Amino acid sequence: MFSGGGAKALAHAGAFRALQQAGLEPSHIVATSMGAVIGAALAAGLPFEEVRRRSLSLRRKDVAPFNPLALLKGMFASALIPASALRRTIERVVPAKRFEYLKIPLTVTATDLDSGELVLFKGGMDLHDALYASCALPLYFPPLELGGRRYADGGLRAVLPLDAARAIPADLVVAVNVGPGFDEAPVPSFQRSKIPALVRAHGESERIMMAAQSERAVADWPKEAPRLVYVRPVAEREATFAVERLEQYVEAGYQATKKAIA
Repeated sequence: MFSGGGAKALAHAGAFRALQQAGLEPSHIVATSMGAVIGAALAAGLPFEEVRRRSLSLRRKDVAPFNPLALLKGMFASALIPASALRRTIERVVPAKRFEYLKIPLTVTATDLDSGELVLFKGGMDLHDALYASCALPLYFPPLELGGRRYADGGLRAVLPLDAARAIPADLVVAVNVGPGFDEAPVPSFQRSKIPALVRAHGESERIMMAAQSERAVADWPKEAPRLVYVRPVAEREATFAVERLEQYVEAGYQATKKAIA
């Protein structure tokens, strides 16, 4: 199971490699946000090195380009980053366009903005649409509008979707969490000053909400449920778009998962 976490989600590729080397081939992947993008690439059958290569080719301007129109609209802008940037990122990383083309079953989570419901996408729709919806973090990206509903980042309801994973028959559940947590060190004041105050306040609020969700989800894992292996490879604040550290995140996911399943 792969959490959200922006750029940190590349740690999931390293985690997947460690599982394969240990002879643990996942029978199902449940994932949210950028964890779902990495999960979809792996579920499509792309080798680890190819997922790594495609992801490392991304630059900040690809994922979060400057949008002068958002500045002009100010508080009336629908989002800071155009949907096209995230769409192109998904297309570069994930070759499959339909759930039916995947070699490993995949469940992608998103949040219905109007009902607050956690939505599970498993098929019957465009895979890239599902991935976009799962990654569309409010403020940064506009929601996906489909069938009269508005879908946004699955992390709003469960950045670590353990409930969704528990519903799938399994002997072992490996939960890799690179999302927000209370174990993250505070960001130095000089670094905080680089982020607009409103954006930072929004991010800090979401961090607290998501960290509390994850903590509760792990604590509430039932004793009668399949064995849960919890992996926490990266605990880092304000790294959503830290594409310059992608290689470090891959290695962190690999090493932490090897240690957890040893």
